[in-house]
Amino acid sequence: MNVGPVPGASVDARRHGGRKLAALALGVMLAVTACGGGETGPAAEGKGKDKDSTAAQSKQSEAVIGIAPKDGAESVKTSGALKVDATKGKLTEVVVKAPDGKEVDGEISGDGASWTPSAHLAAATRYTVHAVAEDSAGRTAAEDSSFTTLTPKNTFVGTFTPEDGSKVGVGMPFSLRFTRGITNPDDVKKAIRITTEPPVEVEGHWFGNDRLDFRPEKYWKSGTKVTVDLALDGVEGRPGVYGKQSKTVSFTIGRSQVSVVDAKKHTMKVERDGKVIKTIPITAGAPGTETWNGKMVVSERLKVTRMNGATVGFTDADGKGEYDIKDVPHAMRLSTSGTFIHGNYWGGGAFGNYNASHGCIGLRDTRGGWDKKAPGAWFYENTMIGDVVVVKNSNDATIAPDNGLNGWNMSWEEWKA
Repeated sequence: MNVGPVPGASVDARRHGGRKLAALALGVMLAVTACGGGETGPAAEGKGKDKDSTAAQSKQSEAVIGIAPKDGAESVKTSGALKVDATKGKLTEVVVKAPDGKEVDGEISGDGASWTPSAHLAAATRYTVHAVAEDSAGRTAAEDSSFTTLTPKNTFVGTFTPEDGSKVGVGMPFSLRFTRGITNPDDVKKAIRITTEPPVEVEGHWFGNDRLDFRPEKYWKSGTKVTVDLALDGVEGRPGVYGKQSKTVSFTIGRSQVSVVDAKKHTMKVERDGKVIKTIPITAGAPGTETWNGKMVVSERLKVTRMNGATVGFTDADGKGEYDIKDVPHAMRLSTSGTFIHGNYWGGGAFGNYNASHGCIGLRDTRGGWDKKAPGAWFYENTMIGDVVVVKNSNDATIAPDNGLNGWNMSWEEWKA
């Protein structure tokens, strides 16, 4: 049976009512599908994000890095202040740099818990620190920091010999004189690094609190190249007094020359590279003013110089020098106290026959040094700073190791003590 139109309802109304029923049915179907097939829409997206956030959180390292001093610190001490550590993990990398890119040497402890620098820091310098640590699961954490070291009010430097770039004899130590007395000698010594080619052990020895000399056990080998790194900038030499040098010095060892003076025989044998090349008649210190025995290093060469006895304690009753020679030729210093080996034009027949000096070693020479064949002139021209002169058979004691560059008069054990 056919059903006709609902009385009073238009065709459009009937059409709209059909659409509403269809939409309602579709909504019910979608709800059923959603309940049975998973979530969609904003709620589902939110739950997915929570899962990602939890996963990311679980991937973070548990390692915690500590850096001292704190980030941005100023006026930091150059020693003892810088430390890096790790908890709940182990340090795998620590890089500390100055503005010029130079890295600070340091070492991570065996258990990975800490890092400490192996040397002091420079003064008035900004350092950056980058540290990485790893936890037990292999996850890494990193930390960065920076700080600036103190600017010292009081400083010291070391004057040194030999000069940079020089060629010297086999007896030449590297000798430093400091402008302030040092009360932290180990810290200062540690800041001076000496390397040689070919390699040889070099040790330092303090004379008092202001002089530090370095030498090998035996005379240097000819041709040895010596490099000295003076990393004194920032070293606290005494309370509140810091070094301000950062310098590299290099020198080379020339041919070997060791001359042996026999005060009894009044001769000197000049030995070059193991062979005697010349025997020279000499005059040494007279009775009462004998020449020191021992190994002495030539520390200064003067073509002509004035020698006045008053400067070394030889005076007459009026307080004047027992001698005053204004033009001593070809003088080479052997001690701080005034011992020289030099040309002598006034000695007459003393050379090779008897000792007549006030402690120096005299070689026949001419006034003005014009005769290049005279022994004094020849020895001067064939001697360099750092050559060794050994005196034996003199009626005097052995020269003190710190009287000139004469540390060779100490045994190796004494030197290292």
